[in-house]
Amino acid sequence: VDVGKLAEEAKYDGIFVLRTNARVTPLQAMLRYRELLAVETLFRKTKGVLRTRPIYHSSDAAIRGHVFCSFLALVLQKELYERCKAAGFTPEWGDVLRDLDRLQEVLLAKGGQQIRLRTPATGAVGPLFKAVGIALPPNIRDAAAS
Repeated sequence: VDVGKLAEEAKYDGIFVLRTNARVTPLQAMLRYRELLAVETLFRKTKGVLRTRPIYHSSDAAIRGHVFCSFLALVLQKELYERCKAAGFTPEWGDVLRDLDRLQEVLLAKGGQQIRLRTPATGAVGPLFKAVGIALPPNIRDAAAS
């Protein structure tokens, strides 16, 4: 091992160069590149969290549909993350999915009367809905009014 060469190359650790033909400022190029890295990381994590692997497709249309749905999920996740961040709320994605999965509504009918019951908003659900500006429905409400 050439110690002198290692020391010479160590000067460049953590430094990278971006080259683009886009008509943007160097700062804009760097910010877009960072966003690309964030999207790639988000895509990798989402595929694991949503357990969408492996999926075997039998047609090109099914592949396009899968890619579209995966991309849509990423766009929605990113928007949700940005809104939560703006509200000062940074939940863990796994907690969000688990807590939203617990949120349920049931329709009860008896003697011609119907009511809707909603499970309590636990964990990240309350702050999540508040961050995106959506009001949770009441825990109990008349189904005829819905």
